[in-house]
Amino acid sequence: MSDDNKIADGADESLHTSVPVTGMYKDWFLDYASYVILERAVPAIEDGLKPVQRRILHAMKEMDDGRFNKVANIIGQSMQYHPHGDQSIGDAIVNLGQKELLIETQGNWGDVRTGDGAAAARYIEARLSKFALEVVFNPQTTEWQLSYDGRKREPVTLPVKFPLLLAQGVEGIAVGLSTKILPHNFIELILGSIEILKGNKTNVLPDFITGGLADFSEYNEGHRGGKVKVRARIEEEDSKTLLIKEIPYGTTTDSLIDSILKANDKGKIKIKKVVDNTAKDVEIQIQLAPGVSPDVTIDALYAFTDCEISISPNACVIIEDKPVFLTVNQILEYNTQQTKDLLKRELEIRKGELMEKLLFSSLEKIFIENRIYRDIEECTTWDAVLEAIDRGLDPYKPDFYREITQEDLIRLTEIKIKRISKFDAFKADELMKRLQEELKEVNYNLKHLTDYAIKYYQNLLEKYGKGRERKTEIRALDTIEATVVAANNAKLYVNRADGFVGYGLKKDEFICDCSDLDDVIVIRRDGKFMVSKIQEKGFMGKDILHVGVFRKNDDRMTYNLIYLEGASGRTMVKRFQVGGITRDKEYDLTKGTKGTKVLYLTANPNGEAEIVTIYLTQGAKARVKVFDFDFAEIEIKGRGAGGNILTKYPVRKIQLKMEGKSTLGGLNIYYDVVIGRLNTDQRGKLIGNFLGDDKILVCYKNGDYELTSFELTNRYEPGDVVLIEKFDPQKVISAIYYDGATKTYFVKRFLIETTTINKRFNFITDHKLSYLKVVSTEGQPQVSVTLIKGKEEEVMEYDLDMLIDVKGWKAIGNKLSTYPVKEISLVQSEKVSAVESDSEEDDSPEVSDSDEQLEIGSTIDLTPKKEEDEQLGLF
Repeated sequence: MSDDNKIADGADESLHTSVPVTGMYKDWFLDYASYVILERAVPAIEDGLKPVQRRILHAMKEMDDGRFNKVANIIGQSMQYHPHGDQSIGDAIVNLGQKELLIETQGNWGDVRTGDGAAAARYIEARLSKFALEVVFNPQTTEWQLSYDGRKREPVTLPVKFPLLLAQGVEGIAVGLSTKILPHNFIELILGSIEILKGNKTNVLPDFITGGLADFSEYNEGHRGGKVKVRARIEEEDSKTLLIKEIPYGTTTDSLIDSILKANDKGKIKIKKVVDNTAKDVEIQIQLAPGVSPDVTIDALYAFTDCEISISPNACVIIEDKPVFLTVNQILEYNTQQTKDLLKRELEIRKGELMEKLLFSSLEKIFIENRIYRDIEECTTWDAVLEAIDRGLDPYKPDFYREITQEDLIRLTEIKIKRISKFDAFKADELMKRLQEELKEVNYNLKHLTDYAIKYYQNLLEKYGKGRERKTEIRALDTIEATVVAANNAKLYVNRADGFVGYGLKKDEFICDCSDLDDVIVIRRDGKFMVSKIQEKGFMGKDILHVGVFRKNDDRMTYNLIYLEGASGRTMVKRFQVGGITRDKEYDLTKGTKGTKVLYLTANPNGEAEIVTIYLTQGAKARVKVFDFDFAEIEIKGRGAGGNILTKYPVRKIQLKMEGKSTLGGLNIYYDVVIGRLNTDQRGKLIGNFLGDDKILVCYKNGDYELTSFELTNRYEPGDVVLIEKFDPQKVISAIYYDGATKTYFVKRFLIETTTINKRFNFITDHKLSYLKVVSTEGQPQVSVTLIKGKEEEVMEYDLDMLIDVKGWKAIGNKLSTYPVKEISLVQSEKVSAVESDSEEDDSPEVSDSDEQLEIGSTIDLTPKKEEDEQLGLF
């Protein structure tokens, strides 16, 4: 066979064993996906680090001499282990440094709050923190592997004795999966680990370096599907200025300001100016436009800007080279057990070292005191020397914990003559005694490993916990309706005849100011109504009688309607509320018969019931052809009700005779002490029943009082409120406050003399340490006071109305006692308060909002029967 034929046969054989291109792609993709997951994006559970972070810390440990190193040098050292270029290493170092836990920094490292980047690597310096040196490194317990080029060795994972993964947090996007573990509080993690070691369950919650407010009610322990709502901390400096003091995690001051300006440009909020005063602390000043409510603007900032964001955690970690989804509490349990195991290994290693030191110290003492070294003077060979030493040790071998090896004998021969000549048996015994005491302690710790681990964590807390208190306040945050707080950035117009409604019909009839987020309700002459999203120009049916902004869940808006029923010729009257609806669906307010038309219609925001005059036709057989009707005589029903018979005779016209008053009674207003908001949903404490110009009295811890309206958009910081109730100008305010200047408690009683709304007035001394202790509006308030008289304590009860007369609100008041005061508490009255008694009477109508109940033709039919119409006929 020729060479050419051999080549041809080889080629044919290679063709039969070739791999299809699709198979190659499949393998390549799987290899790439595995590489990204394991080597780049997802951290290992053992140390909570991605490979680049681990290699940086290992390189810094190799360089560590206690001094700062240029970050450029650290990058160069790290490249021996991380073959992905200096940019990725530099970014990872800056990220680690900004977390202020493992790396101490020097120079401009940027600012996570403002988004400013760090200076170039050649200008900034870093070194390992004392905390990192204590908890992250231990060569004896580290598992090693060769670096990518085989020249060096690097750790597989670092032996971290702390839940580092949860403390720092991590975010990474791999192929087909991602991870997002939020940072948690240093102190709370340690306390959580201690609780786990004690056998208790724990539940740790995130804490962000940027502070802010956070609602973790849907956190789901950091598992997939959870959600965290984070808000900026916004304070009201005055009626025209808001201050943002803390920002949500994941945002910067620049991005936050951009979102505010965009919302203002779109007309969602109305602001005059935004000024960034951020320096050491975050401060973004927002100057409001004239006439804009600060409380509504705060809600609008949360609704339309990055002042409120939602974060979806997804705790994914690498365990035994596989990605695993866990909860943060499971991760904490794993890290706590790992710390305990590492501490055990360290103790076992130390025990071995101590036993070896004790062994050699004993050998050395025997070798010198028994002059065994003299037995080797006449030995002529090395083996004879070792044999002589071994023979001299024979009587003592049973006392040693292990057999004496040749290495031990060789070490004895290496003892210098100078050491032998100066050997001090007493010092040798003292050294052995110290070693034995330490060995005893190590053995004790091994037997009581859990207590030892708890003590270890407590030591970490004592050494490094200062200044690491929680920055993010845990709060239950309310859900803000965007349509309620949106600024009026549009105008609503209507063309009644042609049936068009929208904000683009500027040549037609103006209705009201509105927002481009609002819904619009239209009621037509044929008795049908529809609710639709506002648009530039939308057709909603011809012959429109009423058009307005529709507020969902508004249980006060009541419509008064008179219509001609086409089939019977009767004139019907009804009062109704709309309730729940489906957008762009027509609903009938009448019985829907042919010839039906609306004769009279009014929309009443607070359930007003007017009086109208009815004029019958001249040919009507009725004796009385003109009569009055008061809408207050009929009940408010659902929109599907047919109504009551007003008259059986033809109606010529209907005229308004007298404006009506509300028939719904006042609003029962509640205060939710958790979120600091008013509501009508019976959440929290009932403040009272409110009508018209009624006001709310609020007293704050700093000694301010304030009168506010009962608008549901009002905001009250729950941690600052001492008293909130319906304002009664006849009620006397009784208060006890601490004066920071004299360090004494004062008591005073006064009436509210001011009438200005939404303005605070301070009624205690203006010293920075002064604060309000007790306040009450009861007629005869009593307090229990614990006084310190010498070495004894005495509890006294005082009637405040007997201690001092009613004076002006600016009066300082009288000293509560000449003795030091330990404790003051208000004695609760046993009688039922006015607020509590109000809760027993609720005259407001019960109208369902559900579509199912109010839908005509549904399972529950609210339309009155014909017999009822006849029976309830008015004329």
